[in-house]
Order: sequence, then C-alpha cells, then structure tokens
Amino acid sequence: MGREAETVEPEDGLPLPQRYWSIAAIGLAITMAVLDSAVANVALPTISREFRVDSADAIWIINAYQIAIVVSLLPLASLGEIVGYARVYLIGLGLFTLASLGCALSTTLLELTFARILQGFGAAGIMSINAALVRYTYPSRLLGRGIGLNAFVVSFASAVGPTVASGILATASWQWLFAINVPIGIVTLGVAYFALPRTVTTARRFDVVSACLNAVAFGCVIVGIDLVTRSSSTSLGIATLGIGLAAGFALAARELKRTHPLLPLDLLRIPIFALSVATSVCSFCAQMLALVSLPFYFEGALGRSAVETGLLLTPWPIALAVIGPIAGRLSDRYSAAILGGSGLAIFAVGLGLLAAMPVAATSPDIAWRMALCGVGFGLFQAPNNRTMISAAPRQRSGAAGGMLATARLTGQTLGATLVAIFLAVSPGHGETVSLTVAACLAFAGAAASLSRLPAERGGR
Repeated sequence: MGREAETVEPEDGLPLPQRYWSIAAIGLAITMAVLDSAVANVALPTISREFRVDSADAIWIINAYQIAIVVSLLPLASLGEIVGYARVYLIGLGLFTLASLGCALSTTLLELTFARILQGFGAAGIMSINAALVRYTYPSRLLGRGIGLNAFVVSFASAVGPTVASGILATASWQWLFAINVPIGIVTLGVAYFALPRTVTTARRFDVVSACLNAVAFGCVIVGIDLVTRSSSTSLGIATLGIGLAAGFALAARELKRTHPLLPLDLLRIPIFALSVATSVCSFCAQMLALVSLPFYFEGALGRSAVETGLLLTPWPIALAVIGPIAGRLSDRYSAAILGGSGLAIFAVGLGLLAAMPVAATSPDIAWRMALCGVGFGLFQAPNNRTMISAAPRQRSGAAGGMLATARLTGQTLGATLVAIFLAVSPGHGETVSLTVAACLAFAGAAASLSRLPAERGGR
C-alpha cells in the first residue's frame, strides 16, 4: 500500500483475504511484545546468578521494559491519530526487533537493561494502537469477536511466557529468549507493511509538552515509589515521587483545555469506560504480582528447577486458552460487569489458595490452583476489553486503545515493582506476601467490575 492510502478509511473492516493477513500481523506483533514482558520472569534467577546481582536488582530487567512502555503508550497513541496507526506500528515493530537483538548480545546487567528500555519503546509502538487497528480490521458485526480474540492473544501470551521460557532454557541459554524475536519480527514486518489498514489522519500537531509531562509523571511516580520503599535513598525517592505527581497534575490541567487530549480525560468522563480502566489496573497488577513471584517461590521455597517451574505454571495458560474464546463470545450476549466480576472473584480465590499452599504441596496441588487462576482471568479479560473499546467513539479508537494498554501496563509495572519491594523488605516471605496482596487486588477488581452494572443499564 502506498502512502496515499493513509487518507482512506475502511468503512466496515478490511476485505478478505487482506483481513486475515492483517489479523496475523497484529497477532504476531502483540504476542512478541507481551511475551517479552513475561518470558524474562522465569529467567530472572538464571540471569541474576550469571551477572552476580541480587534478585531485587535483577527485577529491573522487567521494570525497565515496563516503564519504557508505560511512559510512551499515550504519546504514541496520539501520534498514531496524526501520522497513521500503521506507520507507528511498523516503526515500533522495527525498533522492537532490533532491540531484541541487543538484548541477546548483552554481557552485563546494565547493557541488558538499556536494551530492554529500547525494546520497551518499540513494544509501546505496537501496543499503543493495537486495539485501534483491530477495530479498523474487523467489520462492525464481528467487532466483539475480534476484540475478544485480541484480548485472548494478549492474556494468553502473558500467561504462557513462563512455559515458553522454560522450554527455551531447557535446551539453550537465556539469550535465546530474545534472539528468537529477530526472525519472527522480520517476517511480521513484511506482512504488516502490506496488510495493515491505512486510516484517516487528523490535521493537528503532536503535543510535545504533554508527551514530556506524561513521561515524567508515569516514570517518576514508579521510580519514586521504588526508591522510597526499597532503597536507602528515601529523600531522593520522595523528591522523585513529588516531581511525578506535580507533572501529573500539570498534565491533567493542560489536557482539560484541549479538544484532542493526549491523556484521554474526555473518555474517562464516560462512567463505564472509567470503571473498566480501574478494573483493568487492579487485575493486571494482581496478575504480575503472581507471575513474577511464583518462579522465585517454586525455585526457592519448593526447590524446583527452572524447567519444572515453567511446567508448574502451564495450567494457567491452558485454562486461559479454553476460557478466553468462550468469554469473548459470551460478552456479545451478557453483561461484561457480571462476567468480569465473576472471573476476578474466581481469580482472587485461586491466588489466595496459592498463598496458603503448604511447602510440601505436590505438583497436582499446584496445578489445579494455577488452573483456577487461569479460568478466572480468562473470564474477565475479553469482556472488559470489549467494553472499553466499544464505549469510545470510533474516531477516538486510538486514544481508547492507548488507555487500555496503559491501564494494563500500569497494573503490571506496579505489580512487578511491588514484588521487588516485598522481596527486599521480607526475605523468605516476599513471595507469599505478593500472592496475598494479589488476591486482595483481584477482589478489588471484582468490586470495580460489578460497579459498572448501573452504567451498563444506563447505556453509558
């Protein structure tokens, strides 16, 4: 497709077979981006031993990636509305692929962290407008199914990451966790260039000031919390946190005056959209608390190997694979508030049972608890995402998709940061504390989901 196609908007999805190729490109790219936030979890003990660093320091391999994504999601979503979603997607995918090669070639923790930051910026280019591309790829009559499938891919890739990592670690070094992205990324780039929808762009300038305030707000708040709770630099942490909060207030005040705000405050005025954001933050924070802490728990407290750890985590993605598509179809007929609330309640019970699990637990004891978590999370994810995207006007699909990804990554980043804090302040018990807090957050998410019922009935 030529550049002039950027001004042509598909009225009701892409024609066949282009739609199938677009779906394939979107699915492959988002799978790599999400998978790389999860595969490093299982490898953290191995990487920390090889680089001779503490477990709490090694977690910055995850945090660096997550923070880079969080600070750039909304700016890139706004940029997609200006220059075209496909263009931002392709540039992000290219950067992600190159940075993956940099991760594989890293020889120190500092090099790996820097490569992960670049990889995070590339992943943000993919994630920020992923939902918008889905909305323009599928015809309106299949939009619910499309969003459900995309949500399933995201959640399944996140959950299956430890299993994929254990399989790679069983036969190769940790560097291959990143090197495998290179050939897949090159192929996906070729497919995406020709297949992705080219959408109408908006004639406005990119708001550099708001983008900088957004980066400072998200970045400083997350780093400040970590410094305050996990290091001896308490005063520096408080100052960093204060800068982040001040930048956040300045951003909100600036965005209230704009017709196309980078921070989509206009969408947050829609009650069902705002409640869906809150539900998403709680649930993904709980998910990350579990997925980051469980490998340390299985290997440290239970004495399992890296391969066994990956296998013990496998029931979660298997259950998710079964429930995810079913939940997507159910969301076309039943209340997302009830589906999501029920799913998160089940998820919370599973996390609580993992936290209370005895050290002498057998593999079957662990497996059914992990499966329960997968069932609950799978029942929640698709209906929640469908509600968020459908609640926004079509011309604001980019902003809605950016907010969806921001809510997910904010929750995951906070979850990973909390695990680092718990491991540092409670050696030997940090994993159990993480799982207990995760269960509480999942229950909070269930309450937020059920509170959407009045908004659903009111059509907002």
